[in-house]
Amino acid sequence: MKKILLSSLLLFFVTIITAQKTEYTTVTNIPYYSETIAKTDSYIKERCVLDIYYPKNIKGFTTVIWFHGGGLTSGNKELPEGLKDKGFCVVSVNYRLSPKVKAEKCIEDAAAAVAWTFKNIASYGGDNSLILVSGHSAGAFLTLMVGLEKKWLKTYEIDANSIAGLIPLSPQTITHFEIRKERGIPETQPIVDEFAPLYHVRADAPPLLLITGDREKEMLGRYEENAYMARMMKIAGHTQTTLYELQGFGHNMTEPAFPIVVQEIKRITALKKK
Repeated sequence: MKKILLSSLLLFFVTIITAQKTEYTTVTNIPYYSETIAKTDSYIKERCVLDIYYPKNIKGFTTVIWFHGGGLTSGNKELPEGLKDKGFCVVSVNYRLSPKVKAEKCIEDAAAAVAWTFKNIASYGGDNSLILVSGHSAGAFLTLMVGLEKKWLKTYEIDANSIAGLIPLSPQTITHFEIRKERGIPETQPIVDEFAPLYHVRADAPPLLLITGDREKEMLGRYEENAYMARMMKIAGHTQTTLYELQGFGHNMTEPAFPIVVQEIKRITALKKK
């Protein structure tokens, strides 16, 4: 009798857990520029699309916008395994690539995708006060540029401070090497100008979590760039900047970084919902 009762209880709890498991749905290749703009530029029509992976039948969910890496010259939108099935929405973005366009256009596209999300995520059940921006490498550079230099989102009448959090993984914080290449500047020559996140440090920016690989394994001083970024943000008066260095991992450090990313997303969500 006790064994039967125990089995029945176990089956009951398994049924409850299964019933409560969140289901997700994906909508792909949504244009984030207007139809009018897309009609005038075939490359925008081809590249400027995003996918939404979101929890079904849940209202007020958090959204993370994810920008892929690839040096601003390659790569495609992706849904990282480390961000799936975590209770929040992931918006995966494609953007135009250099040298087919100037690298500045990549930033314009990133801003357009973020603006689209702010204006449309509520129709899928999301809360537009709970939108974070993240990405790896080139995508992390775009994350910082859109989140720190307010002019990009101001075009769409959105304050960059409306972003709930910035989580760039191994970003360049100096001027991106593809932009320097366009100008004939060697990639070993650091430049800090309006196309450098470092140029836009400010006290009132959204919470910032910087994550890099090991300083001895990263590319071209990437850890040191981020360490300087963290220091300058703090000197500027920003009180919510954190830097993690993942020992033993090089530039491709997304897999060990994702648990930290998810933890930060949940931390910010909890604070916002208090």
